[in-house]
This record gives sequence, C-alpha cells and structure tokens, in this order.
Amino acid sequence: MNLKALMQKNQMFIIMMLDCLVMSFSGVLAMLARFDFSFASVPEWVIQEWLKLLPIQTVLTLVFFCWRKMYHYIWRTVSAVDVANMVVSVCFGYLISLTAGLVVGANLPRSVCFLLLVFLLMTQVGMRCFLRFYETFLRSHRHCEAQERIMIIGAGDAGQALIREFFSSEKIIGELCCIIDDNPEKWNKRLNGIPVVGGRDRIPELVSVEHITQIIFAIPSATAQEKRDILDICKMTKCKIRSLPGIYQMVNGEVELSTIKSVQVEDLLGRDPVKLNMELVSGFLHDKVVMVTGGGGSIGSELCRQIAKFGPKRLIILDNYENNAYEIQQELIRTYGNELELCVEIASVRDKLRTYEVVRRTRPEVIFHAAAHKHVPLMEACPSEAIKNNVFGTYHVVRAAEKFGVKKFVMISTDKAVNPTNFMGATKRFCEMILQSRVNSDTEFCAVRFGNVLGSNGSVVPLFKKQIENGGPITLTDKRIIRYFMTIPEAAQLVLEAGAMAKQNQVFVLDMGEPVKILDLAENLIRLSGLEPYRDIQIQEIGLRPGEKLYEELLMNNEHLLKTENEKIFVEEQSGIHPDEIMRELIRLDEAVIRESSNEEIIALMKSMVPTYHAPQEVNELVEA
Repeated sequence: MNLKALMQKNQMFIIMMLDCLVMSFSGVLAMLARFDFSFASVPEWVIQEWLKLLPIQTVLTLVFFCWRKMYHYIWRTVSAVDVANMVVSVCFGYLISLTAGLVVGANLPRSVCFLLLVFLLMTQVGMRCFLRFYETFLRSHRHCEAQERIMIIGAGDAGQALIREFFSSEKIIGELCCIIDDNPEKWNKRLNGIPVVGGRDRIPELVSVEHITQIIFAIPSATAQEKRDILDICKMTKCKIRSLPGIYQMVNGEVELSTIKSVQVEDLLGRDPVKLNMELVSGFLHDKVVMVTGGGGSIGSELCRQIAKFGPKRLIILDNYENNAYEIQQELIRTYGNELELCVEIASVRDKLRTYEVVRRTRPEVIFHAAAHKHVPLMEACPSEAIKNNVFGTYHVVRAAEKFGVKKFVMISTDKAVNPTNFMGATKRFCEMILQSRVNSDTEFCAVRFGNVLGSNGSVVPLFKKQIENGGPITLTDKRIIRYFMTIPEAAQLVLEAGAMAKQNQVFVLDMGEPVKILDLAENLIRLSGLEPYRDIQIQEIGLRPGEKLYEELLMNNEHLLKTENEKIFVEEQSGIHPDEIMRELIRLDEAVIRESSNEEIIALMKSMVPTYHAPQEVNELVEA
C-alpha cells in the first residue's frame, strides 16, 4: 500500500472514531437536556435502554455512513449540497439504528429520541462543516494594507461560484469588497456576506469609495457588445481588470480563481466572433489529406489546430523555420496522439523542385497557402525577397497543386492587397491575380482576405504590451491611423469556411465590424494594465513607415460584393486574367531579380503590373483632404 492510501485510511479511521465519540456525547447530552441537566435526575432504566441502543447505533451508523460516502468529503470545500446530503445521511442512519434498537427491546422515551437526533445533526454535520466555516470567517475578516481590494461584476451563477471558491482558496490574497449587477432585484442583498451594491453606472463611484484595485468580470454568458460596454467603464478606473474565460467553465465546474485571466484587448472590440458552419467544414476536411504551407506561423499554426479537430486523413505541415514547425507538431501530438496522422516537411516554397517533390509525394487534396513575407517596412526595404517568397513561392505551390491533382487551393491574402500602397500588399494582390488566371484549371483556387490579426507575430498588440512592460513609451507611427482587427481563431475559421464554400477565382472578405483607431488601442492596453495613459505610460508619434497608409480597405469594388450563407462572410467576384499575361509578368519579375535591379526599379515594375498600386502619400493626402 502506498503512503497516500495509508494516510487516507488513517484519516478515515480517525473520523470514524470521532463519529463514535460524538454519538456517545450526543446521547449523554440528550438525556441531560431531557432531565434538566442533572445526572441524578436521569432514571436508571433510561440509561440502560440507551446503553442497549448505543452499540447497535454505532455499528449501523458507521456502515451506513460508509455506504453514503460520508468519509469522502473534503472538509475545507463543503457546499450547501454537501451539507444537505450529510443531514440526510445522519437522519436515515439514526432512523435505521432506532428501528434496530426497537427490535432488540431498546425503548427510549420519545423526547430523548428527538433530542438525540437534534444533537447528532449538530455534532456530526457541524464537525464536518467547521473547518470550511472557520476558514471562510478568517478570510472574510482578514485585512491588509498591501492586499488587493476586489470588485466582482456579476451576481449570477459564475459570480456566486467564484465567491465561494475565493473563500475556500489561498490562491489570491485579497479582500472582496462589493459586487456589481445590473439586476435591481439583487441590489442591497448579500452573497456570502458580500454586498451587491448596484448596477454598472456605479462602478466609478464605488471604485473610488471602496479603494478598489482589481475588478473581476464574472459574466461569461455576456454578449461581446455587453462585455465591451461594461469594460469601457472599467478601463477608465485605473484598476487591474480580469475575467472568466467562458461559459463552458461553468458547465465543467471549473469556475475557480485559476481560470481567471487578464482582460484582453479583443474583449473591447465589441464584435461577436465568427460562427463556423461545422457541418460544411467537416464535409470539406474530414478524411482528407490537407497541407498547410507556413504551418508554423501565427495563422498557419492556428489553421493546423482547427483542421485537426475535423479528423483529416493526414495533416501535412510545411514550413522553412524548423522551430515553429516543431512546436506545432509537438502540440498536436500531445493533443491527439496517434489519432492524427501528422507529417512535417521542412522546406521553402521558394524552392520549386523541393515544393514539387513534397506535393508529389504527399498528394494533398486541399492546400492552405499561408507561407509569405508579411512585414510592410521590411518588404519595402527588400522588395526582391518579397518577389521570391510571396510571388514565386505562391506560383510554385499553385503549379504543384495543378500538376499533382490538388482539388482545392486556398490562399491567405490581406486587406493590404486592396488598392495597395506598399510592396508587400502589391505582391499579395499579384498573387490574387495568379489565382484569377487559373480559369481552366481542375484545381479550384480562392483567396481569403482579412485585416490585422490580434496577437500574431509582428502585430501591434504584442509590441505595445512589451513597451508597457518596459515602462513605455508606446510608439505610434500616426495617431490618426485606423485598422480592422480580428482574432487568430477567427481568421483561421474564416479561411476554413471560405475554403469549403469557394468556387473558382473568388476572394472572400470578413465583415470585421467597425475599424479601430490605433491610438484608442494603445490607450486601452495601458488602462487594462492598471495604468494611466500620458501619466504612467507616454504615447509618442514617430511618423508613418514606408508604404504605410492611414486606413485599410477590405474590398476593391463594393458593388460586386455578394452575400454567402454566413452573414459575416462576403465574396467578391474577380474577373479572369489570361495565364499568358501572368506568365509574361512573371518572366519580367524573374529577370529583374536575376539582374539585381534596384529597389526603385522593382517597385516601378510592380506598379506597372498591379494597376491599383499607388504611392502611400497619394492615398494619405486624399484622407487628409
């Protein structure tokens, strides 16, 4: 027997001995209470009848308690349901014992029987609840100048569960001061002794009055708009803001302090996430051989996670950076084990022969093409590299897909491909044109175009967070800049559903809601960190980067925008381009790269190929006007 099992047995034995003691004590107390607490007044025959009942009661109660799992409670965490079960166990155990006692002739006075039951309930249930009540009392009366003073928003099931867990846990040293809830019926009432003080409009006032330092948002069922409205009030208070992740935590019984996370900036976007058509995507991916190029990147790795859920026949991850590929490989192995057939290929899409060899050998039925250079300033400085990776890399995968029978090819595009003002966006637009040229191909080609992805490698949010951690300042290129944002899972889900519904030469666009001012984003991130913009953390304007424009567009031609089955996804029909035309342009680009043309020459060449490519100052001047 191991040490843990031995300790558990010893603990159970000790509690059983305590039960024996309290049964004896309760019997003595019941007789004393009946006869004016005088031993001399207790009739001899009553004592004899009780002594006849006691061994029967002890044995039957211990057996019944074992059957009812009365020795398996964790005393520190007993709940109201546990107490109710304890009461039932004590009552039934007593009735069984009393019935057995009557059979053998133990006939106590009815008044003593009743008092005995009362004292058994008080001692046996009270003993098991004492530790929980004692610790709750200590935590509710513990004050310390250095600890957190906490406000909870939400007096529903999640808030109540969180408060109960708070009083039984040592994970947070802090004091619960008040609860906010918009339901007037709950105002001026108490949950576990904590007052419900009013609705959201009182948050700023009570933060000041109660000297609140931390706010916990405990309404996991709130809509995105409701959450944003409340958090917009909270972020003005300079408190640290945290929240419960989601309603599934309630279903799984996981509402506890360890599930609370810091509020993320995406919580302030106020847009409900895209809902995936599970049936459509499952039919598209289940039991298929699927390849993801750039599978180790931010979008590529999330695509791999989402694809794996639909049971592909095999998932092929292609990436030229071995560390990223290894990380997503190990994550998927930990999650799915042998249930997922996984293949990782270290290769660059710039290498035509290697790309052909991998596609020929693995024979994917679906390719998601996420491999690309995406950093705008770097591609302005190195346009030839953008051509090699984005343009020719895409062309190599496109031709390999056609040559080796891939059924569907989905390319990850960007809002920067719409009326591009930078070289990276122009290369992505040219890649869309490559797909448009495959009009007579047996492979179906489509592109998915979306805006900035929160939290992706190189995006603005991780940069701002790091600058805040370092004490500032946050650097903005221009305080007027406006961008569309979405989360990484949203981006991946859009790509999957668009791929499932796509027909030849379509570009899909997500309804991303209202655009966000980057200045507002920076200020919100500072406030979510419990700091004050311009006082604790400065925000500096450093000027637009090369190729950067003040706003991004998602569509090239709004009047040609068509609805899909998903109200958040639209499709823009593209006119066909003759493959000979694309081939002529590819030859020109190849020659420019081979002869090592200057950056200016390469940019001028790309402008001649992408008619919508303009200098950023032309577009920005129109915005300013």
